[in-house]
Amino acid sequence: MPRTGTATLPLHYDKAPPWLFSRMKLLSREIITTFAAEFSPEEIVKRFADPFWFQAFGCVLGFDWHSSGLTTTVLGAAKEGIRGLEKDVGLFIAGGKGAVSRKTPDEIESFGERYSIEPDRLIYASRMSAKVDNTAVQDGYQLYHHVFLFTRKGYWAVVQQGMNNDNRMARRYHWLGEAVRDFVVEPHRAVCCDKKEDSLNMVARDSEEARHMSAALAREDPEKLLREIESLQSLAMAKRHAIATADINPKRIAGTLLKTYERQPENFETLLGMQGVGPKTIRALSLVSELI
Repeated sequence: MPRTGTATLPLHYDKAPPWLFSRMKLLSREIITTFAAEFSPEEIVKRFADPFWFQAFGCVLGFDWHSSGLTTTVLGAAKEGIRGLEKDVGLFIAGGKGAVSRKTPDEIESFGERYSIEPDRLIYASRMSAKVDNTAVQDGYQLYHHVFLFTRKGYWAVVQQGMNNDNRMARRYHWLGEAVRDFVVEPHRAVCCDKKEDSLNMVARDSEEARHMSAALAREDPEKLLREIESLQSLAMAKRHAIATADINPKRIAGTLLKTYERQPENFETLLGMQGVGPKTIRALSLVSELI
C-alpha cells in the first residue's frame, strides 16, 4: 500500500494455451532475473504495483489480450518462472487464483521459515489488502485472485482481481507497501479505469466519521444494535442509493456482532480485520453510522 491504480478489464472465461504459457514462463524468468541483477528486487516489486507497467509487461510476454486473463496468466507465469530461483533473485511470489489465493499466508510463512524472513507483518498486509478491496470497498467486484510479492527486506506489493458477473467485467487492484501509513484511510495512489461504479467506500477520507462510528457500534450490546438495524428495513431509500437495505439480514449478522461485542475492536482497522466481519456486516454498520 498505498494502491497505485485500478484497471478495469473485460471478463473472459478461457485460459492461455499451454504452448503460450510455457513461453511466457521462460521469458518472464529472464526478464525478472535480469531486472533484479541490473536494479534490485525492490524495483521489480514497485513495477508490478504499477497497473500500466503490468499491462505492458503482459504484452511483452505475448499475452496481448486486454482481458481478465492477463492478470492471472502473467502472475502465474512470473510465479512459475522464478520457482526455485527465489533465493537468487531475491523475490518471492505467493498466492494465485481461486483456492490457491487462500494459501497465500501459508506460502508467505513457508518462505519466511526457509529464508529467515519475518512473516507476520507480511501476512497481515496480505490479509488486510484483500479485506479492504472486498469488504471496506464494495464496488460490485468479488475478489477471486490474490498475489503477494515481497523481498527479503520486507518490501511488498499486492496484485489482486475481482469479477462482476452482471456486467462481465473484471477489476484489478494494485497495492504497494513502500509508503504504508494507514490501511483504512485513502490507500489509493491512483485509480485508472473506464467504468465508474456506485460504491460503498469506507476507506475514503470523507468516511472517517463512519469508520469511527462503525467501530463504536461494534462494541455495543448486540441486541441494541440489531434493533437499530431492523429499523432500517422500513426506510424508503431513494433509487440512487448505492446500498440495498434488503441485502441486510439482521439475524444472520447477529453472531458476528456478538463476536465484535466480545472483542471490543478499538478502531475500524481492527474491526475490518476480524474473522467473520464481511461486506454485509460493514454495510449494516455503515448504514446505522450514517443514520446516527
